[in-house]
Amino acid sequence: MKAVQANGVELAYDSFGDEANDAILLIAGLGTQMIRWTAPFCEKLAAYGYRVIRFDNRDAGCSTHFSQCAPPDFAALAATLMAGRRPDVPYTLYDMAADTISLLDVLAIDRAHVVGRSMGGMVAQIMASEHPERVLSLTSIMSSTGNPELPQAAPDVMAMMTRPAPDPFSDEPVFLAQTIAFAQRISGSRFPVDAEAHGILVLDEIRRAYDPSGAARQIAAMAVAGDRRSRLATIMAPTLVVHGTDDPLILPVCGKDTATSIPNAELMLIDGMGHDLPPALYQTIVEAIDRTARRASR
Repeated sequence: MKAVQANGVELAYDSFGDEANDAILLIAGLGTQMIRWTAPFCEKLAAYGYRVIRFDNRDAGCSTHFSQCAPPDFAALAATLMAGRRPDVPYTLYDMAADTISLLDVLAIDRAHVVGRSMGGMVAQIMASEHPERVLSLTSIMSSTGNPELPQAAPDVMAMMTRPAPDPFSDEPVFLAQTIAFAQRISGSRFPVDAEAHGILVLDEIRRAYDPSGAARQIAAMAVAGDRRSRLATIMAPTLVVHGTDDPLILPVCGKDTATSIPNAELMLIDGMGHDLPPALYQTIVEAIDRTARRASR
């Protein structure tokens, strides 16, 4: 792992493949770290002839944490938004997109294929719409557009996601049980979670950094991002939208809305996939990313 100064923050990253190859930048989701893009996934992608870069977003993993900023009051945040005012938040998804552009600058990469999952898909969309000269192709996985008319997550999923977690350092078994239960709830019917493997991954993340307030600040950044459809309509890069038919967190209609909003986007609905990237689908998704990247080459 390496770290660089980018857009006023420190970003931790690593890469796979030959540095002379076209770059694919992987952007992680809400509250998760770059290692959620697992080494086997990155290696499969690199084997197609790419330099694959994964990194920790701000407020996650080994990148800069905004610990000086208090976690947001979500009730006050919602009330301010309902009143039509813009809340004060530590940063926005646009700042996070600027981080990624700055990371490319530091790594001397003029243009990259950009792949984002969940919140990372939103950041990737902003990159492609606000910095089109830097994005060769876009893959948006299990993400959304900010369209306020879209349905929200299932109530029980929201309750599980927002429930305070036990301290993993003093009560690791209970923490793991709660974390695995949530992962199982949002996984798809055809791709059940490997509880043991997921537990190992979560513990690896905790050893790297544990900061639940960082995820809360990322939620606030998402909350103020607004409806991005008019900007998505300007994206000209070849685009792939991947979504699971069983996603209970960001519903499949959100993926459809994303694909409808971006000109000539390809929608890839995967039967039985939830809000997860299961190993059984690595090859399928890697091939689709490569196919989209080759559209840019043509």
